[in-house]
Amino acid sequence: MTIQIGIIGGSGLYDMADMTDREEVTVETPFGAPSGPYVTGRLRGRRVAFLARHGPGHRLLPSELNFRANIYGFKTLGVNWLLSASAVGSLQERYRPLDIVLPDQFLDRTRGRISTFFGRGIAAHVGFAHPLCPALSVAAFEVATAAGVRVHQGGTYVCMEGPQFSTLAESRLYQSWGMDIIGMTNLQEAKLAREAEICYATLGLVTDYDCWHQAHDEVTVEMIVANLTQNAATAQAVIRDVVARLPWPRTCECATALATAIMTRPEAMAAQTRHELEPIIGKYVTS
Repeated sequence: MTIQIGIIGGSGLYDMADMTDREEVTVETPFGAPSGPYVTGRLRGRRVAFLARHGPGHRLLPSELNFRANIYGFKTLGVNWLLSASAVGSLQERYRPLDIVLPDQFLDRTRGRISTFFGRGIAAHVGFAHPLCPALSVAAFEVATAAGVRVHQGGTYVCMEGPQFSTLAESRLYQSWGMDIIGMTNLQEAKLAREAEICYATLGLVTDYDCWHQAHDEVTVEMIVANLTQNAATAQAVIRDVVARLPWPRTCECATALATAIMTRPEAMAAQTRHELEPIIGKYVTS
C-alpha cells in the first residue's frame, strides 16, 4: 500500500513514539542521500513515513541538509501530505515559548541553497504566493486548539542561514518589520514540496524569544533544549490527530502546482533530467 502521509521531525522531534509496524526504508535519489532512512509504519491507523530532518543523532546543520533528496524520497514513497515540526524563535511578544505557530508566509534570508528540482534542461516556475497548504494548516490549528494548546494561525517565518543564531541587530530588524518567527530549515522544504505537488504545513514550536527581547537577550542551546522536550510531546500529539483526519480530497493549489508551470517542450527536455524527474513530472509529460 502506498504511503500518503509524511512527517519531518526537527530539533527535539526525532521519532514518533506511537508508530507501530515500524520498518526502516532507505531511498536512493538522483540528488544523493536523504538525511537518513525513512521510518515507515502505522499511526492512528494510517500508513506514514517519518524522517528525522537532521539525521540520526542530529548530525546535520541546516545548511548541510539535502532538501531535494528528502522531498524526492517522500514523493517516491507516494506522499501527498507532509507535516513538518521545527524549533523556532519568536519575534513578537504574543508568541511565547512552548506556543505553536502555523505560519502562512516566508521571508528568505538564506544564501545559495538549492531549492528546486528543475534546471539541467527543464524549466518550470510554480506559483508560491501562498507557500503552505491552507487545508493542512487549518487541520493542525483545529487539532491543537481542541487539545488546549496555545496555537496561532498564520504569520511569517524568517528562514535564516545559520547555524549561528541572530545578531541583536538582525533580530531587532526582523522584529521591527513585523516578522513573526525565525528558523533555519522550512523554506526550502516548502518550495520543493510545492514543486512535487505535496501539501506541506509546518508546526513552528517556539523555544525562545530570540535575542531582541530584553529578558532573552542571549539565546543558548541550553535554553532551547529545555523547551524542546515539552514541545516535542505537544507536536507528536497534534501530528497524531491530524494524521487521523487524513486522507481527504485535495482541492488546494498544491495538488496541481505543475499543471501550468512547466515551460520546456517535451521534445526539448534533457533526457537524463526528464528520466530523473519522472516521479514529479510524469503525469504532465508524455512522449
